[in-house]
Amino acid sequence: MIRFMVLIFYPLCLAVISYVFGERDREIIVLRQQILILKRQLGRKTITIAPERAAMLLFGCRLAHLSQAILIVQPETLLGWHRKLVRRRWTYANQNPGRPKKSKEISNLIIRLAKENPVWGYGKIQGELKKLGISISQTTIGRILIRNGFPARPYRAGASWRNFLGQYKDFIWSCDFFTVETAFLARFYVLFFLEIGSRRLHIAGCTTNPGKFWVTQQSRNIAWNIQGMTIKPRFLIHDRDDKFVRSFDGVFESEGLEIIKTPYRAPNANAYSERVIRSIREECLDRIIILNEKHLKFVLKQYEKYYNEARPHQGIDQCIPNTPPSGPVTGQIKKRAYLAGLLNDYYREAA
Repeated sequence: MIRFMVLIFYPLCLAVISYVFGERDREIIVLRQQILILKRQLGRKTITIAPERAAMLLFGCRLAHLSQAILIVQPETLLGWHRKLVRRRWTYANQNPGRPKKSKEISNLIIRLAKENPVWGYGKIQGELKKLGISISQTTIGRILIRNGFPARPYRAGASWRNFLGQYKDFIWSCDFFTVETAFLARFYVLFFLEIGSRRLHIAGCTTNPGKFWVTQQSRNIAWNIQGMTIKPRFLIHDRDDKFVRSFDGVFESEGLEIIKTPYRAPNANAYSERVIRSIREECLDRIIILNEKHLKFVLKQYEKYYNEARPHQGIDQCIPNTPPSGPVTGQIKKRAYLAGLLNDYYREAA
């Protein structure tokens, strides 16, 4: 619209002003226009309204004594306005050449296929998309992947540590200790085990004195549960804490597990356990004052039940360890409260 006005009305108005208004009339119009601008802006000299700029240009450019008539702006400002009009005169709509961009849905699908299948080349991805009714060239597939941070095809097939270790996550467990301070400043040590593949949590127990005999007994209890599992662990990760005594490791080694000790002062080497500790504290223990051992055991048991039966986990695609991935999609939404509503589980009641 602005470009149309510049092309049509500006030359027309300029011609009318040249033949209808005299020199003195044009000067009076320009001076009055400046007075109106100053009154409206209460002393400010910034002219932001496009019609006012156009009026100053139309009348001012035909004055013989321009510097005496236009007082509130500098000549450079007036020339700048004119240059903007010229740019608008020769500015055309931006037209992107080339093929239209693929939809966000198709781009996300290509990225998903590349992530889940790192050995696939562009041709393999193209064939898989063709099966789904999507026709796209290999060049476009490569451009989408490179734009989203994927390396070029010859270098994408290498397996990452995440993918490599992910093949064995169902056979890896980890364990660790964390401490809890009660209302009367008694310190309890809590031992837990985590199944890396399913994210299933096992709270082994809590005590104020995690000595050799107590720790070994907890390992026997867990080992007894392992015997009845369909998929048995092959590796157990823990740090080099003195509480993990030799007899503790011996119990699991007798069950065929290999003990993997993390390096010194490297908590990230046991990142899954560290993340569980953070979840327990943020979601539960930091919001409760523990009174005694009995109270702590009750809280931990409730949290373990919530963690395994109601809590979605990002690491397993928002699934729940002990619950089928799909449930009723219709029915009234109900709430199941844990720890008096400190933790809540929402579900649909079967019709």
